[in-house]
Amino acid sequence: MTDHVGADYRAVLPSNLDLHYGGTWSKPGAGRYVDTLNPATGEVLASVADAGAADVDAAVKAAQKGFAEWRDVKPLERARILKEIAALLRKHGDELALIDAANCGNPYTEMKGDATIAAAQMEFFAGLVTEMKGDTIPMGPERINMTVREPIGVVARILAFNHPFMFCGGKMAAPLAAGNAVIIKPPAQAPLSALRLAELVDGLMPAGAFSVLPGGTEAGAALAEHPDVAKVTLIGSVAAGKAVMRGASTTLKPVLLELGGKNALIAFPDSDPDRIADAIVRGMNFGWCGQSCGSTSRAFLHEDLHDAVLDRVAERVERYTPGIPTDPDTTMGALVSRAHFKNVMDFIDSAKSEGARTVTGGHAVTDGALAEGCFIAPTIFADVTADMRIAREEIFGPVLAVRKWSDEADMMAEVNGLPFGLTCSIWSKDLATAHRAASRAEAGFVWINEVGLHFLGAPFGGVKQSGIGREEGIGELISFTHEKNIHINLAGQA
Repeated sequence: MTDHVGADYRAVLPSNLDLHYGGTWSKPGAGRYVDTLNPATGEVLASVADAGAADVDAAVKAAQKGFAEWRDVKPLERARILKEIAALLRKHGDELALIDAANCGNPYTEMKGDATIAAAQMEFFAGLVTEMKGDTIPMGPERINMTVREPIGVVARILAFNHPFMFCGGKMAAPLAAGNAVIIKPPAQAPLSALRLAELVDGLMPAGAFSVLPGGTEAGAALAEHPDVAKVTLIGSVAAGKAVMRGASTTLKPVLLELGGKNALIAFPDSDPDRIADAIVRGMNFGWCGQSCGSTSRAFLHEDLHDAVLDRVAERVERYTPGIPTDPDTTMGALVSRAHFKNVMDFIDSAKSEGARTVTGGHAVTDGALAEGCFIAPTIFADVTADMRIAREEIFGPVLAVRKWSDEADMMAEVNGLPFGLTCSIWSKDLATAHRAASRAEAGFVWINEVGLHFLGAPFGGVKQSGIGREEGIGELISFTHEKNIHINLAGQA
């Protein structure tokens, strides 16, 4: 990949800032453009098209035409094209990472990993194109009954701001592999890497098979409600998920939702304090300011190791120092916007006013070059009680709430007492203890003696209000197909 260390990120920004559908670039019908910012400096990076409902309708019509061609491309040829796209993602990974670092505030080094993950997901689903298999059902002599899997049509994928390119490059893979047309609505806060991807893959698929519609809530609502969109997916907040589901209900279209989390890390008394301290810091994803739905933002530490772990955490978190995201030496970036920065600071202020003890952080960082950016120090609160806001609500920022526990039943009741259920990390040297806790944890994805990692091929998703459906495995591919039954009478007409 091209080395952009120290490069001017403006040199790699997309040149096309309009809507991409039907194999071409189109200006928004209402003529609206919105400034997209660098959250580390406050500077305007570009003025990007803002799609409205009429634009969505035009894009869906174009996608229907693209679908009619793409669905008939032989599976192995689709796979070849997707692998070609994956090669492009790897080749241009550094520049895409630099775009995201400038546009969403996450560190350049972290975003390089995102580009690699997106390429791996593309390759993974390309390899599954022949696995959309049906069954045969015995019906006796001169009868054949079988099922086949077919693509569902036009799929809309509405993406979140914390991993803009990884979500764009990775989430287009499964529906395309299944033979669907895909419309990507990139995050309003950080649309630039998706537009650059549209430039890179232009011409590799039939016109309309892949579209990028930058926009806000109007575009998202129009995609969810459109009668010719066969399925809509969202990575975002619970509130956004509910809005998408309401919109989808008007045409009874299926949804796939990866939503919020208030995830627990549980340390049993036989755990190693050093390993727990490492896990707490890794699980919080401080590198991208805790802006991850899977972050383990509630740490339940048994009273026997509580104090020892906190001492170690305070030391380990020092390696995360906010800095300019495009600098390759930066270990912790900026929050995505001024509005989100204010929201996270409100949570920090509420924790202090409600009596939580600040272990580290708890303040904005405004030194030198960071003065105009949205930077918050990695923050850990102890002496947190179950009724505090930071113990109950998703913050989506670099703020960890630590709870001390002694009774396992009471602790598990508190772990499960929220409407979220995305991830859970359990730490114990005793396998029976760990299995017992895993079976009781109301979460869709559980680590034992691990935290934070995703595994390609292993289904990821939540329960309760943390989401509907699973991604990152073969189930995601199958979810973009429908099952058709075909019955054949070999004896011909009666």
